[in-house]
Order: sequence, then structure tokens, then C-alpha cells
Amino acid sequence: MKNPLKTTSWEETHLLGKALAKGLCPGTVIALCGDLGAGKTTLIRGIAEGIGGVDSRTICSPTFTFLNIYSGNLPIYHFDLYRLTSATEFFQAGFDEYFHAGGICCIEWAEKIQDHLPASTLFLHFNYTGAMEREICFKEGA
Repeated sequence: MKNPLKTTSWEETHLLGKALAKGLCPGTVIALCGDLGAGKTTLIRGIAEGIGGVDSRTICSPTFTFLNIYSGNLPIYHFDLYRLTSATEFFQAGFDEYFHAGGICCIEWAEKIQDHLPASTLFLHFNYTGAMEREICFKEGA
């Protein structure tokens, strides 16, 4: 994939997630960073659709629970760390066990724990470039 990528609608961001899903394997950790409303959850909906077995309309940000689990062709562990107060809180809850649970970990607001993520983590940084335009930068590792 070209880096950075630009999307000009939520549909394009969704399709990007769907295309990204084709290259994912069990144990993949995806760190999604960017402002509120930048498209992180939309991309995860696309990933879920691309993996298959999950109705992407059921995907919503687990802002008040930290984690939603979706059972599809591969389990998707969808974290939203917006309300996380410290990396310690994440690890004390045992959430790091999901890094090795045989599914795909998608972590919104991953910058809150980025120094503790696996070395192979795929980072996606979302930046606004216009009202509906996003630039999404891909980087492996912190």
C-alpha cells in the first residue's frame, strides 16, 4: 500500500479497512492513533467486514468498557483506550493477554500504551486534511 493513503469519505476509509484485512493473520496488533472522529472505528468496521463472519454494523467503539470482542472468521479484540488513565491500568486488567489470543487486536487511542505494544505492531496515524479527507500513515513498530 502507498504510504500515506488519503481517503475522502467514510466509505473509502471503510474500504481501506476491508482491503487491509486481507493481509492480517492471527496475533496481529493494530494501533490506531488520531483525533476524535478521524475514522478509527470506521476502519475497524472495514477490517471486520474483510475478515468475515462479523456484521460490521454491530461494530461500535467500546469507550465505556475498554473492550468489545467480535467473533468472526478470526476474533477481533476492539479496544478503545480514550478513557484509560494509565498504561498500568491496561496491564493490570490483563488486556495484554489478547495480544497472543489468536485474533486481531485493534486498539483505538493506542498512543496511551504505545511503548508497551509488541514490536510488530502496525501503527496507523489518522490526520485530518479536509472536512471529509483523511491522511492515514502506516508504520510497523513504535
